[in-house]
Formats: sequence, structure tokens, C-alpha cells
Amino acid sequence: MGRIFLFDIDGTLVRCAGAGQRAMASAFEVVTGHSLAAFPFDGMTDLAIVRIGLDRAGLVHDASIVATVLAAYLERLPSMLAATAAYCMIDGVLEALAIASAEKRGAVGLGTGNIEHGARCKLEPLGLMRHFAFGGYGCDAERRADLLAAGAKRGAETLGLAADACEVIVIGDTPHDVTAAHAIGARCLAVGTGRYTVPELAEAGADLAVDDLRDAQAHAFLRARPF
Repeated sequence: MGRIFLFDIDGTLVRCAGAGQRAMASAFEVVTGHSLAAFPFDGMTDLAIVRIGLDRAGLVHDASIVATVLAAYLERLPSMLAATAAYCMIDGVLEALAIASAEKRGAVGLGTGNIEHGARCKLEPLGLMRHFAFGGYGCDAERRADLLAAGAKRGAETLGLAADACEVIVIGDTPHDVTAAHAIGARCLAVGTGRYTVPELAEAGADLAVDDLRDAQAHAFLRARPF
């Protein structure tokens, strides 16, 4: 049986200190002429963020407008990240990736609400993108469970296995990661390195909630085969 690891990005692998939100807000205003309404981005997909922004501005949710906003966002994101002093990799990430990568029949990918190019913009400057052979991205679907399913399917294909012959482990930092993981029959390792506390993640139903990926329990969880 194979094992597929799907890592979230923001709050799990990296801290962008609001650079992504600033890039999205700037893009939204330039394209639509309206300010992007304030709401938490944590655990949301880029498609959902733009849709909610359009809805709250009283604008039509049109695919061409969404695409234009996202293109403008991608133009701004690299410079916003470069100008953000607190943009960094989170402690414990390399240890967790080493454990996942050591799995003999394992595949390490992304399960993120970021559209694919946005994910690359956030990971490549920190040398992290090379760890991920595939992913489920915010451009695959607006619903997080659907993009995780897309990532799991790609992971199974990478291993040359059927999807039902693979265990999926989602690593994230929000209740949205937990709920979406369970919706596709995956287990979820939740880390309190984002906006949510360990008790909040445990209450959301995480299979394990820890302070960060340096935790020995997290390492054991990543290695454990529950079957």
C-alpha cells in the first residue's frame, strides 16, 4: 500500500506575513476598482477568495474577471514576498519532509488553496519547491476537499497505484484542512503554526494536533502505518 503526503503551504510550510493578502488586495482593486473586503484567508482557496471578494463588492462572479484578478495577483506576489522581512520557512519543515520522503512507497506533494504558480512563487525562493513532485492546487477546484482529491489522485499516479491502494496524510494548519482531509478519507496532522491554536485544531477533529513539525509526535505520526 502506498502513502501520499499532501502539505499545505501558508502557515504550514512558510510564513508570508501577509504578502499574499496584500498582493491579492492590490490586484483585486486594480482590476475591479473596488477594495477587497476584509475576511480571513486562512484555509481558503484563491478561487474562493476572489469569489467572496466579488460577491461582497456586489460584482458579477465571471470567470474572465477571476482569471484577470489572479493574473494581476501573480504579477505582484514575487515583489511583495521579496519586500517582506518576515517571509520565511517554518521550523520543523525540513525534518518533516525528510521523514515523508524516506517512505519507500511514498509520494510527497502539496495540498494547497494557492493556484499552482502562486505556490511556486512562495516555495521556490526558500528552496522548497524541489521537494514536491505533484500537488492539488487552488486552480483545480474552489472546494478544498476537491483539490485534495486531485492531489491524492496525482500522488497515486506517481506511485503507479490505484487511489484506493494509498493512504493519504494531509498536513495543514487550519480546521479547513482537517475537514477537507476527512471528507476524502484522509488523516490529518494539524500544526499550530498558523492562526489556529492546537486546542482549536484538536476540537476540529485533527487526528493529531501539535505545536509545530519539530514535535516528536508529529514525526511518529508521519512514520506510522495504521493498517
